Amino acid sequence: MKRELTKAPLAALMGVHGAASLIHFTHNATFLVDYPNMPPSLTAAGVYGVWFAIAAVGLAGYGCFASGRRRTGLALVALFAVLGFGGLDHYVVAPVSAHTLAMNGTIAIEVLTAALLLAAVTVEFVRSRHRA
Repeated sequence: MKRELTKAPLAALMGVHGAASLIHFTHNATFLVDYPNMPPSLTAAGVYGVWFAIAAVGLAGYGCFASGRRRTGLALVALFAVLGFGGLDHYVVAPVSAHTLAMNGTIAIEVLTAALLLAAVTVEFVRSRHRA
């Protein structure tokens, strides 16, 4: 008997990733002037605005998944996870060594949880294709 991803495990994975993402974004907003080579036009409010937009994608995905529109929901949750790799953009503008341990740590945790969520969603997509 094949198992399928259900609402509770998906919610747990999304919650862990959402929390990791919020921690990174909060650190980024709080210490924005300390992050190397950030654009001067970027504000803490802008950082939080981006986080809320990303979170909205995740919530929409979970809503679709929970209401029975599994494929649409999983696609949106996958997008939510992929957006979690955006923290790696910090290394486009400055090397790892230019960031503090806390900066690198919050980026790493966000990316790790994004990878775990994306892996779970990918496995479920593959399984659902075999069930269909």
